[in-house]
Amino acid sequence: HGNSRSAMILATLIIVLSLLDSVFTLKGDSSTSSRSSRLDCVKASEQCLKEYTCSTKYRTMRQCVAGRESNFSAVTGPEAQGECRSAIDAMKQSPLYNCRCRRGMKKEKNCLRIFWSIFQSLQGNDLLEDSPYEPVNSRLSDIFRLAPIISGEPASTKENNCLNAAKACNLNDTCKKYRSAYINPCTSRVSASEVCNKRKCHKALRQFFDKVPPKYSYGMLFCSCPAGDQTACAERRRQTIVPVCSYEDKDKPNCLSLQNACKTNYICRSRLADFISNCQPEAHSTSGCLRENYADCLLAYSGLIGTVMTPNYLRSLGISLSPWCDCSNSGNSKPDCDKFAEFFTSNRCLRNAIQAFGNGTDVGVWQPQPPIQPTVQQPRSPQRAKEQSSNALDAATNMNKLNLEADPLYHFCGTLQVSLELCLTQGNDCQPAHTSTDLTHSLRVFTGLVIRKDPRIHQQAT
Repeated sequence: HGNSRSAMILATLIIVLSLLDSVFTLKGDSSTSSRSSRLDCVKASEQCLKEYTCSTKYRTMRQCVAGRESNFSAVTGPEAQGECRSAIDAMKQSPLYNCRCRRGMKKEKNCLRIFWSIFQSLQGNDLLEDSPYEPVNSRLSDIFRLAPIISGEPASTKENNCLNAAKACNLNDTCKKYRSAYINPCTSRVSASEVCNKRKCHKALRQFFDKVPPKYSYGMLFCSCPAGDQTACAERRRQTIVPVCSYEDKDKPNCLSLQNACKTNYICRSRLADFISNCQPEAHSTSGCLRENYADCLLAYSGLIGTVMTPNYLRSLGISLSPWCDCSNSGNSKPDCDKFAEFFTSNRCLRNAIQAFGNGTDVGVWQPQPPIQPTVQQPRSPQRAKEQSSNALDAATNMNKLNLEADPLYHFCGTLQVSLELCLTQGNDCQPAHTSTDLTHSLRVFTGLVIRKDPRIHQQAT
């Protein structure tokens, strides 16, 4: 009876290992395939214009968009509307349909202009639902692995972590170069009434966060401060972007007015859409993020710096951030304004991501709050981000249902969460598995452990 039970456990582990190998192989293949076939919008546009059919439909679609914006569609006949539908359907089969841009790329503004013209044509709305940027899908652990300024000691024991980050930046040629490049225009007074050239300051700040490795730029922007220190350390962190020039202004605009101003600029509009997409909070998520990725949220947040929507830390206890705006004079739009403002000031995903970086941890390693476990799944409004979430992660999450606790010899501790952490308790420490390779290795270690504990299993398997 014992032999059969041991054999069943081994068989289960082998099946799990095979399934995970298959899942991540399929995920990798599909991801690689989709990315290899997806062009940036500049190249996709050039390719389309070289083909007669595509270029003709592309021009027709742009004319339809111009007509829609001027309410021209209300006076056009069925034939013209049919041509518009035909052109839009043709675009869905062209490389332009799924094109994306890269942050900091050459011709970024032109790429974003093409993306939004296609997006608005196909979606027929002005919403900021999709990010125009190619997904990065990085991890905070990738940054920590290379970061010399991150140590294992708690933040509370450090004198001034933000000062240490500034020193580390000065020791790196790239960080020092681009930091000096924004300090100069952001601190040079233009006239008696103008403290600086804000446009040049913003451009230099965007270059800093686009060009400098995150381990240095994030170190300065998201450095952790001791719990008892809300003056020197926190103020240095707040001063990172030279807020007197890049952030503050004579008057505070209404947040919805600021959002509308942001939408008229391709860079700002795109960075805001990226932020909304990658920092979307989720009440039922342990991490607090819908996408379960702190690194992508921090990247999206830093992308807003240097736009009219530039956010910064508020002078308050804890982590609270906001653009330079408020919701006064909102009229009937007060609820919408409050909702937009709270996406910054009360964003659990963003706050947890910043705290995780300061702690030197990541999703699934550091849990800021206990997970919310509702007894009944609440219906949620459909979001494109959820529809595009990976089936592989769903499959890995369902692995939680495996019950291997029948025999105390073989015991998994913790759960296979989105970060895929696996803990081996038989003489091994917890092994965080953030990639398919790490998880596969952990399972193989566990399989070998079982065989060493009971050599009879090896005999049966062979």
